[in-house]
Amino acid sequence: MDSEQYRTATFANGCFWCTEAVFQRLKGVVKVQSGFSGGHTKNPSYREVCTGETGHAECLQITYDPNLISYEQLLEVFWATHDPTTLNRQGNDIGTQYRSVIFYHDEEQRQKAEASKKMLEENKVYDKPIVTFIQPFEVFYPAEPEHDNYYNLHSSQPYCYYVTRPKVQKLKKFFGEWVRKG
Repeated sequence: MDSEQYRTATFANGCFWCTEAVFQRLKGVVKVQSGFSGGHTKNPSYREVCTGETGHAECLQITYDPNLISYEQLLEVFWATHDPTTLNRQGNDIGTQYRSVIFYHDEEQRQKAEASKKMLEENKVYDKPIVTFIQPFEVFYPAEPEHDNYYNLHSSQPYCYYVTRPKVQKLKKFFGEWVRKG
């Protein structure tokens, strides 16, 4: 396939070890890269981002084929696989680096992200207000290679087993038709 047909989505929705495992399993997702965005430090390391002082959020840059999965479908998975009502926190992961953000790449993505958030709010899907930021994409810094494919390589590690595995199970339960076989 010609790479010019692919699109990019950038989401921050908690620890990228968890979120990478979710989006990797979707049909039409070509690549998932863990990294950092939304801050002021150039080329930050994972250790630097963990301090909460870089302004960056742990995020994913997702390359996908819009002929196989839509941006709207990616947004549905984004909303359903984290808690968009907790500011700077996902479970026991606390800090600005774990905030919920949709980094839009163009006006169409901005409109779709805002419409999806508005629909969730109007339908009162969550008991608390959604605190997810929707902001323009500026730059993405890939995380160090040891963070790549983390869950698949370390699924028996306690964090992965107790935090990531339930997210993957939820994905399969609610979005099974979108999940790759095998």
